[in-house]
Amino acid sequence: MGRRSSLPRTDFASPRACTSCCAGRAARAYFFDTTGNAWPVNYLLKNPQFAASLRAIAEGGSDAFYKGAIAEAIVAAVRAAPNHQGDISPADLAGYSAKARAPLCVAYRRYKVCGMGPPSSGGLAVAQVLKLIEPFDLGNGPTSAMNARALHLITEAEKLAFADRDAFVGDPDFVPAPAGLLNTGYLNTRRGLIDPTAAMARPTPGAPPQTATHSVGDDATIEAPGTSHFSIFDRDGNVLAMTTSIESAFGSRVWAAGFLLNNELTDFAFRPVDGRGRPLANALAPGKRPRSSMAPTIVFDETGRPWAALGSPGGSRIILYVVKALVALIDWQLDAQTATALMNFGSRGGPFEIEIDQPSAIWHALKMKPYGHRVSADLLTSGTHAIVVRQDGTLEGGADPRREGVARGD
Repeated sequence: MGRRSSLPRTDFASPRACTSCCAGRAARAYFFDTTGNAWPVNYLLKNPQFAASLRAIAEGGSDAFYKGAIAEAIVAAVRAAPNHQGDISPADLAGYSAKARAPLCVAYRRYKVCGMGPPSSGGLAVAQVLKLIEPFDLGNGPTSAMNARALHLITEAEKLAFADRDAFVGDPDFVPAPAGLLNTGYLNTRRGLIDPTAAMARPTPGAPPQTATHSVGDDATIEAPGTSHFSIFDRDGNVLAMTTSIESAFGSRVWAAGFLLNNELTDFAFRPVDGRGRPLANALAPGKRPRSSMAPTIVFDETGRPWAALGSPGGSRIILYVVKALVALIDWQLDAQTATALMNFGSRGGPFEIEIDQPSAIWHALKMKPYGHRVSADLLTSGTHAIVVRQDGTLEGGADPRREGVARGD
């Protein structure tokens, strides 16, 4: 961590001191003043508990998080949650381990696009959309950006990807990884469902090879947005695209050891089967990791060098935002900031979704009507952050204007 902080060491929490409301009160006291108002602009917000947690992890590694004082604080906070107390135990935390998983990469145009695989559905769905649209001409150069035909084709590919994602993707320790979704023959079959002149109804899942033949149910997961993303290129050539989430605004609203606990349980389908008795890939189960839509992405050029890093928050719409940015950067050759700020659009299987608070939203919605799309206007608040390496080595950053991000170089 470099130089040690001068902040005083702080006790994380005392399990004996917690009452039924302390976890909720701690979060409220951090974000709001004693009158219940948010701290004003320019207020210096300090978090010595979090500083102590970071110091402990720096000195003790991951064991300092999953065992000891931080773990005890988490257990105490969950058991004292103000509305729904949990029964998490120290053994639950001590027995958890993060898994390193291989990246999921596909070729798109002259680039190699790499994302994360299951249990996130983001990398797989983005990859499937890119491969479905690759044979089509989406327009070349900035003057082609947001042309109606491209919007239609991208939307239709997203419908197909979401149908497969909902049916097949879950924790690969419980649900066989659906490698067949990127099989060339399967993609050709699915692409044949795309009519360049007319919108399809909500599609059903396909029948990819290398996927278990069991009957799949209609997904019932309701995924709330509440995520952060940042992209980094450093002077040593390291590249990072990182998406992190505690699920919805303020996660579970429960505070422990200087941070909010996540609410990722809501990323599961709470019923094991659908209305017809068919099993759900993302059904809740002990020890199972929930499906997400996070899609941190690193793009490599034809020489194998990192060319771009990007990602976004936004719940299941993360997939739409990342696809839009990739097409904007690669096909429409926009700069990082313009690609990031470009109007959001797409489909998660149903209507054509369009960003309502953009000046050209009505115009683009009208352009989609001849294709037969049912248009749904919403806020579509992304938080995409992208870095692109230009031919002269210049790093070009783009920060989504819809949130408080910023692009900075040093």
